Amino acid sequence: MGVVGKRKTRRGKRGGESKHQGNDNADSNNDGHQDQMDVDHTPVPNVANGPAEGDYIPPPMDAGDSLFYFDTNTQAESTESQMEKISPASYGLVNPDLQKYLKSCENMLDEQNFESAEDRDIFVNNVYSEMKNFELQLTTDHECSRILEKLFRISSPYQIRRFFSLTRDDILRLVVHRFSSHTIQTLLLLSTVALDSEMRGETAGDFADAAATNEEEDDGGEHQIVRTQLPTFEELILGLANALTGQWSYMMSNEYASHIQRVLLLVLAGRPIEDQKNPKSAIKSKRSTKYMEDRNGAAANHRLLGETRTVPESFGPALDELLDTVSNAMSDVTARGFTNSTVGSPVLQLMLELQARRADIECPESLLDKCLMGLITDGPKAANSRRDTYIGMMLEDVVGSHFLQAVVQVSSNNLFQAIYDRYFASKIRKLAFHPISNFVVQSVFSCAKNKQQLVAMIAEAGPMFGDLLFKNRPGVVRALIDSSVRLQYGHKDVISALYNGLDANTQEERNELINLLAFLITYPDFVKADYDRLPFKIQGALIIQSIIQLPGDGQAPIMDSFFSQDSARMYSWCKDPSGSRIIESILASAQVPATTKRKVREQFSGHYADLALDRYGSHIVDAVWKVADITSKETIVRELVQKETQLQDSQFGRIVLRNCGAEQYKRRADTWRERERGLERKKHMFKDILGPKLAVNGAQPLTSNVEVKKSTKESPTKKKKNERKLSEANEIDSLFEKTHKRTASIDLNDEGAQATTTIDAGTMPKHKSKGDKSLEAVMEAISGTK
Repeated sequence: MGVVGKRKTRRGKRGGESKHQGNDNADSNNDGHQDQMDVDHTPVPNVANGPAEGDYIPPPMDAGDSLFYFDTNTQAESTESQMEKISPASYGLVNPDLQKYLKSCENMLDEQNFESAEDRDIFVNNVYSEMKNFELQLTTDHECSRILEKLFRISSPYQIRRFFSLTRDDILRLVVHRFSSHTIQTLLLLSTVALDSEMRGETAGDFADAAATNEEEDDGGEHQIVRTQLPTFEELILGLANALTGQWSYMMSNEYASHIQRVLLLVLAGRPIEDQKNPKSAIKSKRSTKYMEDRNGAAANHRLLGETRTVPESFGPALDELLDTVSNAMSDVTARGFTNSTVGSPVLQLMLELQARRADIECPESLLDKCLMGLITDGPKAANSRRDTYIGMMLEDVVGSHFLQAVVQVSSNNLFQAIYDRYFASKIRKLAFHPISNFVVQSVFSCAKNKQQLVAMIAEAGPMFGDLLFKNRPGVVRALIDSSVRLQYGHKDVISALYNGLDANTQEERNELINLLAFLITYPDFVKADYDRLPFKIQGALIIQSIIQLPGDGQAPIMDSFFSQDSARMYSWCKDPSGSRIIESILASAQVPATTKRKVREQFSGHYADLALDRYGSHIVDAVWKVADITSKETIVRELVQKETQLQDSQFGRIVLRNCGAEQYKRRADTWRERERGLERKKHMFKDILGPKLAVNGAQPLTSNVEVKKSTKESPTKKKKNERKLSEANEIDSLFEKTHKRTASIDLNDEGAQATTTIDAGTMPKHKSKGDKSLEAVMEAISGTK
C-alpha cells in the first residue's frame, strides 16, 4: 500500500503543474510506441565481489564473436543516445472539439456521396481550414491520424504538398511514432503518384496557382500576407531521404520507421511498390491491412504504384549516395545483427537488391561482405569455423533464412558457387527436410546460374525425389524443374528421377505419370486406390504445370500420359480447381505444339456448353477460345447458341457468351467471322513484338500497354532487345489508336451483335469492308514507325 500511495502522490504533483506540461506528459505515456512496463523492485544480488559458489561462470568472449545480436559493448551506448535524440513526436492531446469534428467528417470521407467535384473540393478545403496549425498534432492521435489518411486520398496535389512540407522540420520524430508513421507513409505514396504528373507538367496550372501559400498573420492588429514558397514533390522526397540517411541504422531497428525506409527506397529506384499479384512484396503488414479494412480505410492503391515508374534524374545519384553512405557507416556487427531482425532484415534485403542492380556489391568490406562475415574478403576456400556456424544458424532461423534467400538471388556466379560448395553440397538431404532451411534449398535450386550447377544439383537431389514428393517437400522438386525450364537443360534427367521416385518403371506404368503427379501417389498405390476418391494435390498440379513449360520434347511424357487417359476422366478434371489449372496450362504453354493443342480441343468437343456453366470449366472454354482457329471457334459458338437460354441464367455462362460474341454471331454471322479474321491477322502481325502469350479474345482485340510491359518483364535475359521492341509496340499502339479514330473503329465490347462503325465523312471509300479498314490502319501504323 505504501508504494501505491507514493505513486498517487507523484501523479498529483504532476497534475498540479502547467496544463501544457501535463498534456505533453500524458501524450508521451499514451503515444502507443511501446507499452510501459512496471518497474521490478526485486532486490538484485550483489555480484561485485564475484559470483557465488555454484553459479554459472560464462566463458570469456571477444568483441567480434557476436553472431545474431548487437555487440552490447559497442552498440548499447550509441543506441541509447539515438533513442534520446529520436524520441517519438509528442505535441499534446488533441482538442476534443476538433477531434469530434474530424470524426463527424469520417462518414463523408467513407461514403463520398458528393453531388459534384466542386462540392467535394469545398468540403476538403473546409476540413483543412479547421485543422490549420494543428496538423502535426493530429498525426500523433490514434483516430485522427487514420482520418487524415482518408482525407489525403481525395486531396489535391497542392494540399498533399503543403501537408508534407509541414512535416520536414520534425520528420525524424514523426517517422518513429506509432501513428504518425502511417500518415507519413501515405503522404509518400501519394507524392509518388503526384510526382509522375509533376514530371509531365500536367499539374502545372495547379502548381502555378499554389506556388506560394497566402497566410494571414496578426501583427499588432494588422493582417499581413506572408508568401511561403512550397517545395516540389521531388524536393520533398529528396529531403526525406537526406533526413533519414544520418539515422538510417537506428531507423532500421524501429518497427514503424522501417516501413517508410522500404517505401522510400522503392520510390527512389522507380520500382513497383504495391504489386497486387505478389503479396510477398506488400509494404504494409497483414495486421495493418486488416485494421484499415475493418475501419473502411482503403490503401493508397494506384496504378502507378504497381508499375515500374520513370523517376527524376536526381533520384539515381541520391539513391547511390544513400546506399554508399549507409553501407560504409554500418559496422560488421550491426550488419550481422540486422540479418535476423524481423524489422531490419526486409530493409537490408531490399538494400542489397538495389545495390546489386546498380553496382558491384561483391567487393571487400561491402555491405554484403559484412553480412556474410568476410566471405568475399577471405575467398571461398578460406576456412572460418565461426562463419560456418553463423551461416549454419541462419539456415535454420526463420528470419535469417529469408536473408539467405535474398543473398542467393543477388549473388554472382562465383559467389553462388562458393556458397553452394561450402554450405549446400553433400548436405541437401539434411537441409531439404528441415522445416525452415528447405525454403533456402528451393531458392538455391531455382537460382542455378549455369548448366554445370544444375547438373550437380540434379545428381544429388534426383535419387531422393521419392522421399521429397511423399514427405511433404515437393517444392524442392518443383524448384529443380523450374530451373531446368529457365536454363533449358537437364529435363531428361529430371523426368527420369521422377519416374524412379514414383515407382513407374515400365512404359505402361509411365503412361499414368499425369495421374501419379496430380494425386502425388506411387504407381503401386495408384493401382490399388479408388480413382474417384483420389484428391488432387496442389503441389503435384504445380509440378505438372512446370513440366509443361520444358523446352523441346520435355513435356512429351505428360502429354503422352494425358492422351492415354479416358476422355471422361479428363473432362472431370475441367470441373476441378486443380485439374482445370493443368489443362489451362497445356493450352497456354508456348512449348506445346499447335497440333497437340488441337487434339486437346477435340476431346472436349460437344461439352463446351456444359463446361461454360461451371465455375472452373468456363475458364477452359476461354483458354480453348484463345488458341482455336476460326473454324473451331465457329463450332464452339454454335454449340453455345444452342443452349443460350441455360447459359444466360448462369453468371459464368453469360461471361462465356460475351467473350465468344455469341449474340453477334446469332444476328450477323458474316460480321462475326470478319471480326474474328481481323483479330487473327492482328495477332499474327504483332506476335513478334508482343510475344507468344498475346491474349486475343472477342472482347479485347489488342493487348494494353500494361500487359506489354508485363510480358517484357518475363524475359530478363533479353532486356535491351525487349526494351527496343516495347518502345516500338507503344509507338504502334499510339499510332494505331490515332489512325483508328480517323478511319474506322469496331466496338468489340458491345454485347449487342452488330459492330458499330464511326467514320469521318470522306475519309474512307465506301466499298471497303471493316476488316480491310482495320488491316489498313495497322499497316499504316507500322509504316509510320519506320
